[in-house]
Amino acid sequence: MRLAWMEPGNAGSPHLAGAKAAEIVEAGRAAVADLIGAAPSEVTFTSGATEANNLVIQGVVRTARAAGIERHRLVVAATEHKSILACAEALTRDGIEVVIAPVQGDGLIDLATLSALVDDRTLLVSVGAANGEIGVLQPIAEVSAIAHRVGSFMHSDLAQFAGKAPCDVVALDLDYGSLSSHKMYGPVGVGALFVSAAALPPSALMYGGGQEHGLRPGTIPAPLIAGFGAAARTSATLLDADKTRAKALAKSFVCALSERQVAWRLNGHQSLRLPGSLSLQIIGIDAESIVERLSAKVAISTGSACLSGQIDTSHVLRALGLSRSEQLCTIRILFGRYNTQSDVLHAADAIAAAARQESLAHWTPRPVVSGHA
Repeated sequence: MRLAWMEPGNAGSPHLAGAKAAEIVEAGRAAVADLIGAAPSEVTFTSGATEANNLVIQGVVRTARAAGIERHRLVVAATEHKSILACAEALTRDGIEVVIAPVQGDGLIDLATLSALVDDRTLLVSVGAANGEIGVLQPIAEVSAIAHRVGSFMHSDLAQFAGKAPCDVVALDLDYGSLSSHKMYGPVGVGALFVSAAALPPSALMYGGGQEHGLRPGTIPAPLIAGFGAAARTSATLLDADKTRAKALAKSFVCALSERQVAWRLNGHQSLRLPGSLSLQIIGIDAESIVERLSAKVAISTGSACLSGQIDTSHVLRALGLSRSEQLCTIRILFGRYNTQSDVLHAADAIAAAARQESLAHWTPRPVVSGHA
C-alpha cells in the first residue's frame, strides 16, 4: 500500500506507472477473491459495501427490465443494513414490490415465512450473512436454496462476515455478495461486489470510462485496493486465531460485568453470532446516557439515533420484538483482533461506574416523615 502511494499511477493508463498500478490492483483483486472463494473476474471494486448493495439491487432490477424478465418482487430481511432497505424502498416508486421478511426473536430469519414469501414473482432475495448490530449469523445456504428453488437470484451483504468467519460464495450458493475493506481492518473507502459468472449481470448506475468491467467507472484507487488485498490476505491467515481471541474476550467481558454487579441481557441468538460481537441490554439504564458518559473512554454505541429531537430506536431491535425500554437500554460493543484482556477490564470498569452514576442520577430519596403512622 505504501508503494502504491509513493508511485502513483492510473491503472487504466498504458505507461509504466499505469502498468505498475494495474499490477497492484489485480493482486488485490486476487486476494479478495481468494478470501471468499471466487474467481478474480467475479470481483468488482467499489467505494464500499453501501455502493455494492445499491449496485446489485438497482442494477439487477435494471437488467431484468431491459431483458423483459417479468419478476417485480424483492424480498429482504427486516434486519438488513439501511443501504439495503432504503435502496429497496426507493425502487417501489418504479413499480417494484418490496417484501420485508421477518426474523424470529433471536434474530434468525424465519425460514418458513421466507419460503412462503419467495415465489415465481421474486427477482431477488437479499439476506445479510452477519448482522452488524447484533452479530447474529444467518443460515445463508438455506436461504439461497429457497431463492433458487423458484428461480430467484440471491444476494448477501457480506461486509460484517467476510474476514471474520469462513466465507465461501460457492458453498453459500450466492449470486451476489457485498464486501467492505474496513470491516476486515483494511482502509476506509473501498469495497467490492461479487457477481457470479452464472448470475444476471447488474447494469451500471454510473457512466464513464468503462473501468471495472464497465460496471463501476472511474479511476481505480490502487493504494486503497492494495490495502484491501493485504487485509484480505491477513484475515485469511488469522481467521481461526481471531475467532478464538474475540470469543474469549467477549466471554470475559460479560463475566466481568456480572462480577461488577451490572445486570445485562444478550440480544440475539446465544451461539450463532460473530465472535466478539455483543448487543447487551444494561438492565434499567439508559444506553444513550452511558455512551455519552464514556465517549472519551470506551468505543461503544447504541442502535438508537436522535432525529428532530426524538430518539428513534433501532429497526433491528424492533424486528426482534424488543420493547421500547429494552431497546433504549441496549449497547453495542465489539472485541476484535487488536483488543486485549486489559481492554476488557477497562471497559467493564467504565461501564459499571457509568451505570452506577446513571442510577444515582435518577434516584429519588424517600421523604422523611416525622411522627408515627
